[in-house]
Amino acid sequence: MTGPTVLTIVRIILASALAIFVMLPAGWAKVIALVLFVVAAITDKIDGAWARKTNQVTELGAFLDPLADKILVNLALLTLVYQNVVPLWVFAAILVRDFAVDGVRMAVARHKVTIAASVIGKLKTACQMLALAIILLGLVLADEAIVTAGNVVLYVALALTVVSGIDYLAKGYRNFMKPKK
Repeated sequence: MTGPTVLTIVRIILASALAIFVMLPAGWAKVIALVLFVVAAITDKIDGAWARKTNQVTELGAFLDPLADKILVNLALLTLVYQNVVPLWVFAAILVRDFAVDGVRMAVARHKVTIAASVIGKLKTACQMLALAIILLGLVLADEAIVTAGNVVLYVALALTVVSGIDYLAKGYRNFMKPKK
């Protein structure tokens, strides 16, 4: 168990705590939720860089890192959908893409093929996290305009989600599903 992997696990725990605080009606709870989200998002950048810099890249860390990102983003989205801040169909589209990409990754992994994270996929994650941070800030400030701006950024993230999903599926097809000649 390396330090970067422990940090990734901390991100999963922070995501769980975030979901609880977002759901609480008190204003102070929204502040805590925003802080937890920002800290968790920052750990996403730190753990990977730390692992690469100190040569502590592990299979467990490589598996947990994208999972922790998905848990953070999807738990935040789910709580915001429940509160009618984010449309259900946006959350559903992001969730379906995540399941499809993970399914392809698992299928090709059984044959010792790895589909590396793409620039579009990384940009998608960053955009999703930025959108959620803006929305949470809007909730903290009780400012509908900021929440709306966060939702606009979330629609950009959704477009990147679809594009990166198509990219992963195409790579999966080329690397595994295409009939062998």
